[in-house]
Amino acid sequence: MASIFLKPGKEEALLRYHPWVFSGAIQSADGHPEEGDTVEVYSSAGQLLGVGHAQVGSIAVRMLSFEAAKIDADFWKQKLQNAYDLRAKTVFSDATTCYRLVHGEADGLPGLVVDIYGSTAVLQAHSVGMYLARRELAQALRSVYGGGLKAVYDKSAATTPFKADLSATDEYLWGERPVEPVLENGLQFEVDWEGGQKTGFFLDQRDNRSLFERYSRGRSVLNMFCYTGGFSAYALRGGAAHVCSVDSSARAVEQANRNVALNFGSQAAHEAHVADGFDFLQSAGGKYDLIALDPPAFAKHMGAVKNALQAYRRLNALALRQAPKGSIIFTFSCSQVVSREQFCSAVFSAALDSKRSVRLLHRLAQPPDHPVNIYHPEGEYLKGLALYVA
Repeated sequence: MASIFLKPGKEEALLRYHPWVFSGAIQSADGHPEEGDTVEVYSSAGQLLGVGHAQVGSIAVRMLSFEAAKIDADFWKQKLQNAYDLRAKTVFSDATTCYRLVHGEADGLPGLVVDIYGSTAVLQAHSVGMYLARRELAQALRSVYGGGLKAVYDKSAATTPFKADLSATDEYLWGERPVEPVLENGLQFEVDWEGGQKTGFFLDQRDNRSLFERYSRGRSVLNMFCYTGGFSAYALRGGAAHVCSVDSSARAVEQANRNVALNFGSQAAHEAHVADGFDFLQSAGGKYDLIALDPPAFAKHMGAVKNALQAYRRLNALALRQAPKGSIIFTFSCSQVVSREQFCSAVFSAALDSKRSVRLLHRLAQPPDHPVNIYHPEGEYLKGLALYVA
């Protein structure tokens, strides 16, 4: 195993359990670690600080352990068992069969996401090290779940670092796709992890969808950027008078329609449109008094933050101008590089632009199966506000 030695004073972040080693902190290397290799990290004084995966870029090492560790089958199984135990205490129920099992740094497995859909685990590697370990991870998942798991699907083709030239392909590492809808708080959803966005379903909005349901009775609901119709289904169960789902993807809209029909039949008070979100809001005509704004990430890197904030401001101003008196708007940002303070400021500016009286009802965040490592606040990516428009 190769060794990495840090510059004097650069060990402080690791001593505070931050899981990243930046390239500028490295003094030298003993050996020639390739991207994805397991390396030991030492202070300039020779103190072992832990073990991690080497990678190319500004983040040079993602830490797997802050002590000596052998990264083997037992290591992966114990990490996954720890993640499983946390979910058992926070999200497991007969009414919910889909959840996030591994949330990267928060579960001590930086570069890895694992989502569970019924009896299928969908694995997504965001680092070379995790991609190279994917088959060991699949075996560890089988050990943790036993007979409760029928398939492990690797969906890493779009998330592994492209410069690594891994020629990654999405594939079943074990088993084959079972045909079964999943449950979220008692609602049924078909999930397309093979062809859908991310791992197939936005699990991080579970708690926010439940809150949205509580405000739905009797309202005319607009679910913008609806994807597969999560907020729409909750609104219908909550007693909405009418629900409109909008997405720029025809495939997503078809899935939203199927999910609504799965729960409420073909005669549900629901319509869906394939349209640009900004264009649709511009012509909404004040018909909707409960609105969900959950756009895709407007910024995926720091250089895009300024334009992203302008987009959030414009989007929310459009919704606020269209909203009738007494409306409620749930608005979100899933851009990790946009801070909660920046997002709130953009929404505040949108309220000023709209010249509406706006009150804050709730601050919204990701659920407990998407925990945030207290030593890695960067993991808090989902920000949201529930607003009352007077």
